[in-house]
Amino acid sequence: MLDQSCASARPKFLADIMLGSLARWLRILGYDTVYDNQIEDDEIIARSSRECRITLTRDRRLQQRLEVSRCLMIENDDLFHQIREVLEFLGHDVSPERLLTRCLRCNAPLERVSKDGIRPQVPSYVFKTQSRFKRCPVCQRIYWGGTHRQNIYQRLQARL
Repeated sequence: MLDQSCASARPKFLADIMLGSLARWLRILGYDTVYDNQIEDDEIIARSSRECRITLTRDRRLQQRLEVSRCLMIENDDLFHQIREVLEFLGHDVSPERLLTRCLRCNAPLERVSKDGIRPQVPSYVFKTQSRFKRCPVCQRIYWGGTHRQNIYQRLQARL
């Protein structure tokens, strides 16, 4: 897997241009996953090394340029098979408590916020029916549980 200089409790990823949907789902699963559809291969290689990230790619030429320990070649076209490939590589399962802990837009870890502090930022029905909210400290997007968490978890359990 990773060399000791990059060992951490939670692996970090960098997904190449071909894996935007996978990047989003890894964020849903709580993994720090960088995705930029404008990034060039040289920058992917440099950033992967600099930030101790595992590069996720479907590009064999890019894979050949990366250290073996810093790259996971995604073989499957199906999104849920791709998620399974990553989880099997890590030896992890879906962790319900990690679901929806990162911003889906900018990848930052979400922070709990008081219900009173977000009233003007959410629809009134959501404010009335939800009690826990999180905010992205970078883009200020507000998140709440609703039925999303349970639906996502059930969907993943059925497909993985």
